[in-house]
Amino acid sequence: MKKSGRGWLWALIVIVIAAAAAWFFWPKDNGEQRINTTKAEVRNIEVVVTATGRLQPLDYVDVGAQVSGQLDVLHVEIGDAVEAGDILAEIDATVLEARLDGVRAQLRFQQAQLRERQATLDLSEINLARQEKLFVDRATSEELVQSAEATARAEAARLDAVQAQIEQTESSLRADEANLNYTRIFAPMSGTVTSIAARRGQTLNAAQTTPTIMTIADLSTMLVEAQVSEADISRLRNGMNVYFTTLGNRGQRWYSKLELIEPTPVVENNVVLYNALFEIPNPEGVLLPQMTTQVFFVVESAEQVVSVPASAVRATGRGTGEVQVMRNGRAESVSVEIGISDRVHTEIKSGVNAGDEIVIPTSAGMPPGGARMGRG
Repeated sequence: MKKSGRGWLWALIVIVIAAAAAWFFWPKDNGEQRINTTKAEVRNIEVVVTATGRLQPLDYVDVGAQVSGQLDVLHVEIGDAVEAGDILAEIDATVLEARLDGVRAQLRFQQAQLRERQATLDLSEINLARQEKLFVDRATSEELVQSAEATARAEAARLDAVQAQIEQTESSLRADEANLNYTRIFAPMSGTVTSIAARRGQTLNAAQTTPTIMTIADLSTMLVEAQVSEADISRLRNGMNVYFTTLGNRGQRWYSKLELIEPTPVVENNVVLYNALFEIPNPEGVLLPQMTTQVFFVVESAEQVVSVPASAVRATGRGTGEVQVMRNGRAESVSVEIGISDRVHTEIKSGVNAGDEIVIPTSAGMPPGGARMGRG
């Protein structure tokens, strides 16, 4: 019984100590409310429309073959820099050279025929002149004169026919010479070889469509094609400032101005998108074709303005609002003039100065005026 009484005594002591500790350390409800604050800051604010885009060379050309044949030689590789007029590739010219030799031989034969016809015509004209003289002297008949005239006209016609054949053959010769020249493919512009679609030994057929051998692009100036949703396209205008980043270098921005909004949309998965285009200089060649870009079209901007968190502003009218400012330990409602907002920060044109302590509303809403900073 004695031990049991001591046990109850110790239990009572523990309970009393625990109660005292709980009372001492428990936060006191003294009517004060904890308030989250931040300071008004000077910053740049931008209202932007974002879009995803792709980089393309501003100027490029697909180099193709104008004649059929086997690709015999490739003089360049992907990534090579070329100048306009440099030889890029050669197509086997054996068949075309043989055809050209045949046309040249035909032309020589026709030229020989022309000389023969000219000699025959000269002879027929001499005979006609003799018959006409004899007819004047009444030494021949009118029928023989008429026959000589017909022969001369026939020989002149045969001469004209051979001359026409020669002109036709000369035209074929020029075409075959041009085709032979087409077996040597030259760079139409200066730039970089960005792709090669054919390989040595491949047979190219130019009879139906022009086969592409390679693509040359001028990478010194790139074109950004940004796809903008139909909900945002009305906010864009030509000449507005725009900048972008790439996936591989999000820390660097490239700046330009919007140049063109294509009127014809692109529909992907029932989503209507419009292409917005602008150029960007690329003197160092760090921007490459098909790079993905994150594009920011600057709708509005303000530099070095006083700003507060957008969540701290309660709009009261067009361009006006209220914020809670800590003054002498109390949250006071202050009327302010509002500028632009990027949904994170809001420009304050008047009513608040940089460095003022601004109340951040909690999920319960804006703290009432007169609330004090809680001390715990």
